[in-house]
Amino acid sequence: MKTRRIPAAKRNAYTTHNDVKVVRGGADYFRCITEIADNARYSLHLQTYIFDEDETGTMVADALIRAAQRGVLVYLLLDGYASRWLSSAFIAKLKDAGVHFSFFKPLFNSRTFYLGRRLHHKVIVADARVGMVAGINISNRYNDMGATHAWLDWAIYAEGEVAQRLNDACVRIWNKPAFRKKCLAVRNPVAVLPNGECLVRVRRNDWVFRRTEITRSYKELFQGAHSQVTLMTSYFWPPGKLLRRMEAAARRGVKIKLILTAKADVLLSKYTERYLYSRLFRSKIEVYEYETNVLHGKIAVCDNQLLTAGSYNVNNISAFASVELNLDVKNAAIVTSVNEKLQSIIANDCRQITEDDFKASNSLLKRFFYYLSYRLVHMMFYLFTFYFIQKREQD
Repeated sequence: MKTRRIPAAKRNAYTTHNDVKVVRGGADYFRCITEIADNARYSLHLQTYIFDEDETGTMVADALIRAAQRGVLVYLLLDGYASRWLSSAFIAKLKDAGVHFSFFKPLFNSRTFYLGRRLHHKVIVADARVGMVAGINISNRYNDMGATHAWLDWAIYAEGEVAQRLNDACVRIWNKPAFRKKCLAVRNPVAVLPNGECLVRVRRNDWVFRRTEITRSYKELFQGAHSQVTLMTSYFWPPGKLLRRMEAAARRGVKIKLILTAKADVLLSKYTERYLYSRLFRSKIEVYEYETNVLHGKIAVCDNQLLTAGSYNVNNISAFASVELNLDVKNAAIVTSVNEKLQSIIANDCRQITEDDFKASNSLLKRFFYYLSYRLVHMMFYLFTFYFIQKREQD
C-alpha cells in the first residue's frame, strides 16, 4: 500500500484533534522516545541526522530492538554522512533483532566531504497515532549525563490526527529509493482520539524537490505578527527574503527578540552570525546570547498564538539544502507557556548584546574577520550543496 499524495491545500491545513506538549531536550526527551518505542504495537519510525554509538545511542537502540522483538515493524533511517561512524557490529545488532535499517545517502560522500541533500530532520512516530518532532539528535551531548547538562533544544510531542501525517511523511521518504525494501503506510489502526483539540500542521522543507513549507511558515509568522516574536535558533544565517521579513516586522513596531548561542560548537557559524549583528541592531531587533551551554534549539513564538519548532535552523542550509521537519501549533495556552519559558531563559541564562557593547568588544579587525567568515560560508555553501545547481527561491 502506497502513501496517499496529499494535495497542497490539505498539506497547509491544520489538523484539529491533537493532544500536544512541548518537551525541553535532555533526559525528558529521551524518556519520551523510549516510552513511544516501548508502547508501539504495529509500526515505529525513527529518522534522525546524528545517531552516535554511545550510552544514549545504545539506550535508544535497545528500545528499538525491544519493539522489533515484540513484532513491531521498526524502521530506522539515518543521515549517511552525519551518522557514518556507526560500527558494522552496532548496525548488525539492530538488523539481527529485526530492525529495518538504512542510510539516507548524499549524492556523493567520503569521510571528509559530501555533496547534496542531507536528512536533517528528527522524528519518531508510532502506530500513526503518536509522534514527536525535534531538533535533537541521538547522542550524549543532547542528553543529561550526570553532572553534564544537555545542549538546549526542544521537541513537540503530539497524539492524534497529525501523527498520521507524520507517519505518511516517514513512509514516503523511506520508500523513495527504488532499491530499498518498501514499508507500508499504517492507517491508524488504533482509532482513539486524544482528549485535547489543538491545531497542528506538519511543515517540511526539501528544496531540491520544491518543498519550502517551513521557510514559508517563518515568512508568514513575521508578516502576520502584531506585537512580539521571540525566535531561538542555532547557526543563524537567514535567507535574504526571510531576513527582510524580520526587518519589516520590526519597522512595523513588532518587538523581535533573537536568542542565539554564545558557546558555539561550530565557530565559523558563530562568526557568520556576528557579521549580521550590525544589520539586526539597525532594525531594532534585540539580540541575546545564551551562555549556560551550547544552544541547539530551533523554536519561535508569535503573539502568544503561534509557535513553530523542529529541525529547521533559520539559515540557508535548512532552507535550500537539507530535508527538514517542523510542527506549527496554534494554541494560546501552549504558546503562552512556551513564551514564558523563553523569556525566563532570556532573563536568567542570556546576555543581551547591544550595539555599543558589540562595537566596544569587537575591533574593526575582528569585525572584518566576521565579514570574511560570512563570505567563506557563502562560498562553501555554493560549492558543496545542490544550491549552485538549482538556485530558485520561492517567496
